[in-house]
Amino acid sequence: MGSVRAFMEHNYRHFNARETVAAARAYEAHIDAGGKMLMTMAGAMSTAQLGVSLARMIREGKVHAISCTGANLEEDVFNLLANKEYEIIQDWRALSAQDEQALYDRGMNRVTDTCIPEGVMRHLERRLIERWRKACETGERKTPAEFLFEIIGSGELDEHYQIDPKDSWMIAAYEKEIPVWSPGWEDSTTGNMFGANVFQGVVPHHQCVKSGTEQFEQLIRWYL
Repeated sequence: MGSVRAFMEHNYRHFNARETVAAARAYEAHIDAGGKMLMTMAGAMSTAQLGVSLARMIREGKVHAISCTGANLEEDVFNLLANKEYEIIQDWRALSAQDEQALYDRGMNRVTDTCIPEGVMRHLERRLIERWRKACETGERKTPAEFLFEIIGSGELDEHYQIDPKDSWMIAAYEKEIPVWSPGWEDSTTGNMFGANVFQGVVPHHQCVKSGTEQFEQLIRWYL
């Protein structure tokens, strides 16, 4: 018996703690019976480095599909490429307007207590623009995740990794070929970049990226 399992089963006896153990047992039974698990992720859990545990779960066959925010999609890749350049703000609740401006002026984008450097966003944007333009030219249409999987699979990012790739859930999802949907992706950094580049004429049109409703249709077909 694993140490975490033993601790939970010995100590988590009542109330929400007992419910947590019951949920874990139900999850285990579902997987053991051949069931599939769809995981949903809101917020910015990738910047919280959920990939440390999620990547392992994907590789071990405990997660079979993911529906997440556009932020979670892109921020796993940001973390993969720039983790050592991130800054932690210990007293982030005490930041003044002037402090926030100073972070902005340095190109540091704050997500609660963690600041992501602007440079990694522009790095990924350049690679995405290349693929968006190509897809427009060839008539291909892909989900936001599929464009990122294409970049990951090309190997062109390998030399830029700043964390162990085993802790990237996007790499794990690519390797295991599980579907990843991100309805509402437009309201994310890379979604904003896409819209801006279409507006500026850098990317010819919007049709190369599949819409949220198209992704929901894919999810339904997977579920059925």
